[in-house]
Amino acid sequence: MKGVIFVELLQMVQAHAGEALVDEVLDGLTLASGGAYNAVGYYSCDEFFSLLEAFGAALDLPVAELQRGFGHWVFGHFLENYGEFFATKKTAFDMLESIEGEVHVEVRKLYPDAELPKFETCRVSETEMTMMYTSQRPLESFCHGLIEACLAHYGTAGRITPQSLSGPNAAQMVFLIGLDAA
Repeated sequence: MKGVIFVELLQMVQAHAGEALVDEVLDGLTLASGGAYNAVGYYSCDEFFSLLEAFGAALDLPVAELQRGFGHWVFGHFLENYGEFFATKKTAFDMLESIEGEVHVEVRKLYPDAELPKFETCRVSETEMTMMYTSQRPLESFCHGLIEACLAHYGTAGRITPQSLSGPNAAQMVFLIGLDAA
């Protein structure tokens, strides 16, 4: 996994619970990286999930809830550092539809070895969309948080209903996104 995800997780936990908790959790784990990450490095997915489990336990949060909150946090990072992707999108649906064909295309140019999830969207109507997430990594709750943050960024109220399709070889989730009437 790309190091920026590790760096952002540590920054989020530090912002919410303090540096002492981050240090305590890192000191309590045996990590191949030694708990030192840089944004451009690559690290083991297993190490990321160990961090999620340990931070969830330390914060007394279910891992799914921690992932969801992390989705909100990372959306803020994306917005701050890659605002050009958001500037031309008028709605949350426009942004969500652009992930696979625009955002991930640019990411692959910078990081050809990146193992990105796949997103398939289908706009059912003006107020409904389905979005399928497929990945080798079970980060469905993280994705849910990203979608929530996207709706909030565009000032769109709505409901997100996840439906798991996960199988033995990949995590799959369909998110049914319904916008509230204006």
